[in-house]
Amino acid sequence: MQRKRFYYLIKIQYLGYRLHGWQKQPHVKTVEGLVTKTLRYVMPEEKFKILGTSRTDAMVSAMESAFELFLDEKPLLDQDEFLKLFNLNLPQDIRAVSITEVDSKFNIIQHPKNKEYLYLFSFGGKNHPFCAPLMANFQENLDVEKMIEAAALFKGQHNFRNYCVRVSEKSKFDREILSSEIIENIEITASFFPKSTYLFRISGEGFLRHQVRLMMGSLVLVGRGELSLNDIKNSLTSETEMQMDYIAPASGLILNKVDFS
Repeated sequence: MQRKRFYYLIKIQYLGYRLHGWQKQPHVKTVEGLVTKTLRYVMPEEKFKILGTSRTDAMVSAMESAFELFLDEKPLLDQDEFLKLFNLNLPQDIRAVSITEVDSKFNIIQHPKNKEYLYLFSFGGKNHPFCAPLMANFQENLDVEKMIEAAALFKGQHNFRNYCVRVSEKSKFDREILSSEIIENIEITASFFPKSTYLFRISGEGFLRHQVRLMMGSLVLVGRGELSLNDIKNSLTSETEMQMDYIAPASGLILNKVDFS
């Protein structure tokens, strides 16, 4: 007799500063590990497994991420009560936002989706220490106007072989970037933030390992005058071998949205 299985899409938020990324690892705190531990506590008799939509790096935060819950034999009787109990037992830096039942055809990895990342940063003087979990701080002066021009060059279909690390032979380097811009930050604010802060906003169907942080790193190098706009243009072609090696700090990166089409 085939085992009955039930499927749920759960959206979550987390502050990544003390966490070692999404994927469960021995001897360190990860989002997947803490979520699994909490589920075992609130559903001690149930058989389940989870699968995340995005393997964020250590110290990377999420305004909106998601995982799929596979529950064997019995469905959740009351999804709202489950969400309350789940949140009551999750650590304070992880929050479940919503739960939706899906069917067996839904696959959180393969299902078409767009991801939007934000990279929050400031430059010039040193920030208040409370900024550290959310914002990268570059203490030199940067030419932000040149960085704005460079960010716009990423939009469209390009080859991102120069903007990734530790890739497999099956990696797809040709990617379409739906939006790419640097704007003044008015979305994420706090009384202890410096007067001027900025967001690098980028969206697309999928990103390679460290791609967004390497893209941000290259923008910082443009701001310092170490890379030109032509360098950025040339780096986005398959013919140019120009491996970017400055990875911007992880704590400025936020997975902002995951839209399942």
